[in-house]
Amino acid sequence: MSDTFLIIDGHALIYRAYHAFPKTLISSSGQLTNAVYGFARILLKSIQDFDPTYLVVAFDHKEKTFRHEKFVDYKAHRPPMPDELISQIDLVFQVVKSMNIPTFQVAGFEADDLIGTITLLNEPKGIDNLVVTGDKDMFQLVTAQTHVFIPGRGRFSKDKEYTPDAVLKKMDVRVDQIVDLKGLMGDSSDNIPGVKGVGPKTAVKLLQEFDNLDNIYQELEKNPDHPIFKKSLIKKLVDNRELAFLSQDLATIKRDVPVSYDLESCRVKTYDKQVVVTLFEELNFNSLLKFLPEDEFESSVQDSLF
Repeated sequence: MSDTFLIIDGHALIYRAYHAFPKTLISSSGQLTNAVYGFARILLKSIQDFDPTYLVVAFDHKEKTFRHEKFVDYKAHRPPMPDELISQIDLVFQVVKSMNIPTFQVAGFEADDLIGTITLLNEPKGIDNLVVTGDKDMFQLVTAQTHVFIPGRGRFSKDKEYTPDAVLKKMDVRVDQIVDLKGLMGDSSDNIPGVKGVGPKTAVKLLQEFDNLDNIYQELEKNPDHPIFKKSLIKKLVDNRELAFLSQDLATIKRDVPVSYDLESCRVKTYDKQVVVTLFEELNFNSLLKFLPEDEFESSVQDSLF
């Protein structure tokens, strides 16, 4: 049985928790803690469920990334992080540090790129990667050895682990076609433009017919009379060719980030449980105390966190 390398997508889960958990979660000092609580809960459940051999948390860096250099409007439409969320970020770092979990953060890159790099380094070693995130962009990393796990948002939304087959079923395209899909339809969440007027159905149809973005444009040049190329679609593709390939590039997770990475340093370590208990009590996370792993990160309880 292969070792499991559990990678937590820090900021993706912080945002997910902030929007999923109620703002009635407040510490005794009056600090809003819904994002911290949700993050801690997902972290503890992941440890409980997957019993990893290796465990890290990857975070975005506050500086702009290389994608902003390529496209100045990348994520430009996003509103600033709310003050009540900003005030919780340091607390999330405290939770991770208190549990003696390594963190990765590199200026100029997003957590996605760090995760993509780490998973690629791990695969030749025969290690199984499990990426816990709320970001479907991670689907492009999925292989037989690297799965993406997206926690449910509540009682009506179940956890889902994505294999290559599960990605295909969800997206109607293969893992290796995800960035081509983004090149065509764009991604409003990241302000990636894509081809204006081309939506998911048309993008999927084009990829199912021609396999990838390069082939679509090559076929358009060689055989513009193909029945799939309606007059209006031809105009959209021609007018937005440059944006299509730029969008594909922006959506591609970089997998050669110059990160200082040593496998053994990521092995699950012992931690001072009392330090975490003290922190959780200060944050009024008393309901999570019984789910803290023992010193060897082996849970002593059988109850589920969800």
